Amino acid sequence: MSALDAVRARQSWSKVEDAAPGREELLTFVAAAGRVADHSSLRPWRLIELRGADREVLGAAIAKAQGDSSPSTKPLRAPLLIAVVASYRKSEKVPRWEQEAVASGVAHMLSLLLDEAGWGVIWRTGHYTRAKAVAKAHGLGKDEELLGWLYVGGKPEGKKAGRRKMVDARKLLTRMPAPGSASPKKSSKKKKKKKAEKKK
Repeated sequence: MSALDAVRARQSWSKVEDAAPGREELLTFVAAAGRVADHSSLRPWRLIELRGADREVLGAAIAKAQGDSSPSTKPLRAPLLIAVVASYRKSEKVPRWEQEAVASGVAHMLSLLLDEAGWGVIWRTGHYTRAKAVAKAHGLGKDEELLGWLYVGGKPEGKKAGRRKMVDARKLLTRMPAPGSASPKKSSKKKKKKKAEKKK
């Protein structure tokens, strides 16, 4: 399967089975995912694998963050969770937002590799990703932020992944505007305004 075929076939799997990739297989994927574009090669990211009871610890942390009395069962929806952490480095060249983009790129690349290998994956987030209780449970440092988790498991047989809308590339790939011309968004607003004035 080519890279193009793998990307086109990728889907998010909200429900997965109990099987999960082992550590050695995961290490191979992480090493490959780490080859994303990375200004100054700072490696401003790290990943944390959660298996077994680790997921219960996370469930308790989420409950604490949300003020719930019972542990959250969300982390139990997959046998393997991979926490995606932006681990910021001091740099005069690379701003914080760019380092976060690298961490996000690693997570997306890893999800593609896992999907292509036959595993079901979905990237889950939530407002509690930045909660102190959740950060503490993951052992995050002061210059780290949690970007969410990849939930990984076996793809259920006979079931299809959630549908994704087709991407209209022509609308999303534009050209640089000519000097002095309005941006596509501004020009569309002007057209709408003129139509509204005509109706009056």
